Amino acid sequence: MVTEYIIITDNNMSQLDRAANALKDGCLVAFPTETVYGLGADALNPKAVLSIFTAKGRPNDNPLIVHIAQTKTLEILAEDIKPDVIKLAEAFWPGPLTMVLKKAPIIPYETTAGLDTVAVRMPDNDIALELIRRSGVPIAAPSANLSGKPSPTIAKHVVDDLNGRIPFIIDGGACRVGVESTVLDMTSETPIILRPGGVTPSMLEQVIGKVTLDKSIFGLQTVDKPRSPGMKYTHYKPKGEVVVVSGDKSDVFEWVNKKAKKDKQSGLQTVVIAAVEHLPFYSVENVIPYGSIQAPEELAASIFSIFRECDMRGVEKIYVEAIPKTGIGLAAMNRIEKAAGGKVIQL
Repeated sequence: MVTEYIIITDNNMSQLDRAANALKDGCLVAFPTETVYGLGADALNPKAVLSIFTAKGRPNDNPLIVHIAQTKTLEILAEDIKPDVIKLAEAFWPGPLTMVLKKAPIIPYETTAGLDTVAVRMPDNDIALELIRRSGVPIAAPSANLSGKPSPTIAKHVVDDLNGRIPFIIDGGACRVGVESTVLDMTSETPIILRPGGVTPSMLEQVIGKVTLDKSIFGLQTVDKPRSPGMKYTHYKPKGEVVVVSGDKSDVFEWVNKKAKKDKQSGLQTVVIAAVEHLPFYSVENVIPYGSIQAPEELAASIFSIFRECDMRGVEKIYVEAIPKTGIGLAAMNRIEKAAGGKVIQL
């Protein structure tokens, strides 16, 4: 298959017409959002949806998120829409919030991985919204990468994984948020965050009151049938082993320096991912700064690109400084700990 690469410049949205028509015809299109690049298909076309799983190598019991361009589309896709759903849509859409709702019959089970619920969001990206409008269909889209690999935050990442496997890749520049959307289950009495993201628990509670965090976010509960993407499988993983190191900073510096020295003696290529303020405290040859310790959104926005850079370098071991699990730091650490397979060194 030859993949057509479309670069959107100067907001020339007419270039989207070919990709939009392809979506209507059941083809796959990779496109940018504010979180990560998505791999889209007509959410109402079971055959098209199944081709997403094939292209990604994704387990078909992992549900997809349906992307829409206007809130009133919810009335077609979902049932039992509570007032709080509308409040959240008004507060955070377009934006990185996905809501899990009772699905309407029009949604095929291929899209929901057999669940009676559907996950829906409105992306905060002009290209994504225009693609949805021009195609005239809701777009089911997971991240546009091979299953299990770090999510793509620039079009080149999509090309690296899916060139020749899908018909269209739309290049709309770098993604702003850098981690996937918050997923909030609105079918329970108290809404449950199934996956943390750019819309934080405190932001949600300011609009609708109490929300809870699913135990699987902290690795306290195994998941047999995921209710949201990102719950069951190891995700976001680079080729090298990821080790998260948490504790007093001086202890972290000392422990990582000792381990990295031993790695070097063993012939392992090692990288440390750390705050820019902490670089002077490492004696390791390869330290990649993610941004400031004062700005957890910088870690969220950069971690997948850094993981992919490590793959390009052939890095075999990656030590990552832990940051507090507050605000978007919760989402960043969720992705990093998933990449580490839950391996966290607590000092």
